[in-house]
Amino acid sequence: MAKVAVIYHSGFGHTKRQAEAVARGAEEVSDIEVVIYSVAEAGEDIDVFDDADAIIFGCPTYMGNVSADMKKFQEIAASKWFSMGWKDKIAGAFTNSSSFSGDKMNTLSSIMINAMQHGMIYVGTAMFPAPNETDALENLEGPSSNALNRVGSSMGPAASSFQVNPPQAPGAGDIATAEAYGQRVANITLQFKRGRG
Repeated sequence: MAKVAVIYHSGFGHTKRQAEAVARGAEEVSDIEVVIYSVAEAGEDIDVFDDADAIIFGCPTYMGNVSADMKKFQEIAASKWFSMGWKDKIAGAFTNSSSFSGDKMNTLSSIMINAMQHGMIYVGTAMFPAPNETDALENLEGPSSNALNRVGSSMGPAASSFQVNPPQAPGAGDIATAEAYGQRVANITLQFKRGRG
């Protein structure tokens, strides 16, 4: 059995929907226990993650970077850095913004760098852009909101919600991408814990 924790901040509910999808995907994997916390809950008892084998972080992209709430959590979690308490845990990240870009890659990079500073082992999407809508890559309109990984992110799921409120946003493809990512991180966590043997 391996434990996957999902820690997220969501300002308007979009990133919460992603977090729930990541958790659902991880739960689909046998021998995985999933816990999900908002950053506020996680910051109250940082020691609860000591027994997690993987931690997947998510937050909206605000002004091209992590949200202030995620940054606050990262600073609380710095207490684990001094003892390398999260060293060799599997890590991942996801984000949402109100446009196709929104400089989401900067948010994912920031979370990835933070994980690296903790000595964690970061997992990307390993997913081609719009693998379920390959013809869409041959026109200017591009992939639909049903496309998996429609923005072509390798670092982690990067949803685009525009000005559409949940539950209509993020779109079905972004939610499915988050589920697939949760499943991938869970499988890699088990593989790492058990060995490839």
